[in-house]
Amino acid sequence: MTFDVIIRRAHVLDGTGRKPFVADVGVSGDRIVAIGDLDATDAAQVVEAEGRYLSPGFIDVHTHDDSCAIREPEMLPKITQGVTTVIVGNCGISASPVKLGGNVPDPMNLLGEADDFFSTFEAFGEAIESAAPAVNVAALIGHTTLRAGVMDRFDRTASDEEILAMRQTLRTALRAGAIGLSTGLAYTNARQAPAGEVKALVEVVGEEGGIYTTHMRNERELLFEAMDEAFDTARHGGVPLVISHLKCADVDNWGKSEHAIEKLEAAAAEQPCNCDCYPYSACSTTLDLWRVSDEFEILITWSKPHPDQSRRLLTDIAAEWAVDLTEAARRLMPAGAIYHNMNEQDVRRVLAHPLTMIGSDGLPSDPNPHPRLWGSFPRVIGHYCRDEGLLDLPEAIRKMTSMSAARFGLTDRGVIREGAFADLTLFDFDTIREGASFVAPTTPAVGIDWVMVNGQPTWVDGDVRNRAGRLLRREGGIG
Repeated sequence: MTFDVIIRRAHVLDGTGRKPFVADVGVSGDRIVAIGDLDATDAAQVVEAEGRYLSPGFIDVHTHDDSCAIREPEMLPKITQGVTTVIVGNCGISASPVKLGGNVPDPMNLLGEADDFFSTFEAFGEAIESAAPAVNVAALIGHTTLRAGVMDRFDRTASDEEILAMRQTLRTALRAGAIGLSTGLAYTNARQAPAGEVKALVEVVGEEGGIYTTHMRNERELLFEAMDEAFDTARHGGVPLVISHLKCADVDNWGKSEHAIEKLEAAAAEQPCNCDCYPYSACSTTLDLWRVSDEFEILITWSKPHPDQSRRLLTDIAAEWAVDLTEAARRLMPAGAIYHNMNEQDVRRVLAHPLTMIGSDGLPSDPNPHPRLWGSFPRVIGHYCRDEGLLDLPEAIRKMTSMSAARFGLTDRGVIREGAFADLTLFDFDTIREGASFVAPTTPAVGIDWVMVNGQPTWVDGDVRNRAGRLLRREGGIG
């Protein structure tokens, strides 16, 4: 038998948490077809991997790459990290299904302008397939996006008629291949949605076999109450739950991660649930007045009325304008910001937990993005695994691959085994690290040597050689 590609003498991390083993991996078409000693076998292309680790391609479970996958299909922020699949549509904001005119409401503006949105999920899927991104894309439907499609204003509960319309739109998208529903209940334009409105939508997700992810209503002083709401909502719909970027935000809440993890463990004993986490103690989102505080640094990343103030601290801007922080923020909005509002020990506790998957939560439309956009996955391996010893390598890879694929229903992804899709990442464990920093946030990672997507060598010698990504549509139920 002749293979299309053989990766020889790799230290194989199969994604399951198993210890690495040295083997050759043979690929034909878009699948892994052989693992073992393939010295006697020919291939059109041979990759010599001796001394390096071969893992399943990383799955970024928390992204806002909806528009990026279409506008910038090389997907450099992700493929350079070894990411081969992205989950889009998180935090209640998705690029479909919605018709927008004029200004894009917050926080949907994190995805771009009005022409970056699509009236149906089918149209979004066609745009993805036409763009042929370098990585696979699986899509959630955002609750705020659904609201924008039926409501004239957001500062109220949706009416029964509006909820019915949202349910119908959501069901159509799920049947067209969307994988579930996301909410962003902390954001201004979703905060007025009561639990009943969300439950009515999650019922549809359960009926169609999808998943529910949530940027909870509160990650601060009411964190535990928000977790209870998330668990209750998922139970109501009979759906798996993912709590997005589990954190203890703001100084008064530092140290609460221990109890948050206890609550997650208790819930997971009764229902399918996980969380995701990014490996940084600063978050990034829109600038909101209720987030403003003088207890931590706030870096402005963009501002529509004052673009010249980007990459400056809010405290410096306020001092220059001779106003308080709240007034300075009001003048800057709409704007984006990085908030250094988390404690490192809380981040480490959540990151290391067996129920936690890895998601970057990067914002590709931000002109000055948080370094997590380009650096999350190498940072987990290089900093937290190799340098800090917080995780062992097989467990770190499991969190990025098989665990994520299983939770989001990505069949035959996230593992190295015969018959699985050939999404593969080859890296140097001794040198791997994030290149991105808060000063230089778009610097590519170091140590990601070669990446394959659907059997096509994609990231080779520092360049995108093929774009073989696909839209991954939901098949059956997600358990």
